[in-house]
Amino acid sequence: THSDNVMRFINNGSENMTINTDGEVTKSNQPAFSARNNATQSNIDNNTLILFGAETFDIGSNFASDHTFTAPVTGKYQLNAMVRMDNLDSSGTWVAMTIQTSNRNYTVLNSASTLDTDTGYFTFTVSTLADLDANDTANVLFNKSGGSATGDAADGYAQFSGFLAC
Repeated sequence: THSDNVMRFINNGSENMTINTDGEVTKSNQPAFSARNNATQSNIDNNTLILFGAETFDIGSNFASDHTFTAPVTGKYQLNAMVRMDNLDSSGTWVAMTIQTSNRNYTVLNSASTLDTDTGYFTFTVSTLADLDANDTANVLFNKSGGSATGDAADGYAQFSGFLAC
């Protein structure tokens, strides 16, 4: 468009990409999501799916109410998870948070002994550039070895996000 010096890519009447005079590129249909928990998930045990009941945004509607992201196309996806766990039991061997995908798992692992005593809270963060094929899925799991199921994913302190990077 000559009037505002913006290059627009339009397909079937929909604007899919713009490049402005500063070289900034926006893609209106680029898959991206951000979800958060909206209730405390209590007494989490080993191999428990973390629940993200509220979407901040979901471009392409690829994040499902079962707390799973499904890749719409094959590519590399930046995936990020942050979960604050309250009341973790320190008597186990280890505690871990995992972004689980169809192709592989991405895990941050901590010794439960580093908790010293049953902790007030501990925050897990996992970020990865994951290789996903079309229809592959990703979700977030809490895992632990031993101890009791006392951990709580605190309301408002769990986030899961991702976008198609390339």
